[in-house]
Amino acid sequence: MPDDELADQVTSIGALAEPARRALYLHVCSQPDAVSREQAATAVGVPLHSAKFHLDRLVEEDLLDVEFRRLSGKTGPGAGRPSKLYRRSFRQLSVSLPERHYDVAGEVLASAIDRSMRDRLPVAKAVRETARAQGRRFAAAFEARYPHGGTSESIGDESGLARTAGVLAHHGYEPLTTHDEVRLGNCPFDRLATEHTDLVCNMNLALIDGVIDGLDVPTVAAELAPEPGLCCVKLTRRRTSRSGG
Repeated sequence: MPDDELADQVTSIGALAEPARRALYLHVCSQPDAVSREQAATAVGVPLHSAKFHLDRLVEEDLLDVEFRRLSGKTGPGAGRPSKLYRRSFRQLSVSLPERHYDVAGEVLASAIDRSMRDRLPVAKAVRETARAQGRRFAAAFEARYPHGGTSESIGDESGLARTAGVLAHHGYEPLTTHDEVRLGNCPFDRLATEHTDLVCNMNLALIDGVIDGLDVPTVAAELAPEPGLCCVKLTRRRTSRSGG
């Protein structure tokens, strides 16, 4: 996760540390319909001016959405002004340290099982191909966002290892770079890899191979090299470029 995105999510989640604000948020989320300031203040037992301040702070952090509607249902002259109502936003926040991306693993594995059933492919082959395609998408998205090399550490360094490390840093792998090798200090699928090692480590290898494909850096090689405390994949500088295929 890039620093700016992490900071944004931490700030938003931090907004819930204040007890009254958290209580208001949980109340709004528990209701089947949008609620007014007055309704929320009464339910939580805080003054109306405090409820207004906290609810609007939650809107600023994109944790709540606002709509305007007359609670009486009346329309036309004399119906009164619409009330400002609050409901939970569609924004999803997830911060884990170290970073974990079980959503990515779940998406890859579910898509692979679908493909295996549809095309009658062996599951392992479907997982490898699906993971490789996911890696190519990671590379394409990174190149579109960072056309000049990615993270601040690699700007100006267009080597294949640096570019690949930039993509993987963006997805929580915490690359540790030496001159000819990149070890990955974090596995985003750590618990799954512990419980389903062969499946998840080979999925991870295929995903990183997809990143290399997507970046078109044939001088980089990924290989399984398990080591305690590190991700199971490492990157090395390939001495000779791969031939096509």
